[in-house]
Amino acid sequence: MRIDIITALPSLLESPLNDSIVKRAQTKGHVEINVHDLRDYSTDKHRNIDDYAFGGGAGMVMNIEPIARCIDKLQSERTYDEVIYMTPDGKTLNQQLANTLSIRKNLIILCGHYKGVDERVREKYITLEISIGDYVLSGGELAAAVLADAVIRLVPGVLNDETSALTDSFQDDLLAPPVYTRPAEFDGMKVPDVLISGNGKAIETWRMEKAMERTRNRRPDLWEKFNENQG
Repeated sequence: MRIDIITALPSLLESPLNDSIVKRAQTKGHVEINVHDLRDYSTDKHRNIDDYAFGGGAGMVMNIEPIARCIDKLQSERTYDEVIYMTPDGKTLNQQLANTLSIRKNLIILCGHYKGVDERVREKYITLEISIGDYVLSGGELAAAVLADAVIRLVPGVLNDETSALTDSFQDDLLAPPVYTRPAEFDGMKVPDVLISGNGKAIETWRMEKAMERTRNRRPDLWEKFNENQG
């Protein structure tokens, strides 16, 4: 997989994309991530990439020209499955969307900033708009890092345990069950007996029951969806 991220603030992406699982994915050659500084595509002598909005109002708007130059260059070199724009009014990121994107080959992620991008960018280039929640960040960089992390960990070979991602919360519309590790007892609190019983079938039954209980209590919306999908 190749991911190209277009941003006005590349330094915001340095740590999230160069540590932990995402770093290992790149080191192993499963994923290639390229961060493009939008200011490199500005023809303004001050490398400006924004201007005042037509019609007035507070805030600046990202110009179409540098964005177009960057995307045109990338698309002239390869075919992209999606050109994604991170925006609060996009489709809410969930596990199913991350699953879908994880099997794509080439992705472009455009990070918004200021009051957003010139609407013509969205009309001409963007194929998918994604939000990570109903709130506003200073820019799309952190949202892009969240999206990249959610997708990359699902790419085959990235996780050491190939089945790990399949047991994450939301994969089957249920939250993950409680998990425990050593010691078996701490400050009077004991690990449930079933988990140290060695009975694999009983353990799986316990985990499913706890996942259902946790989802029902904490996310009734997911619980309703789970029941609908059960037929």
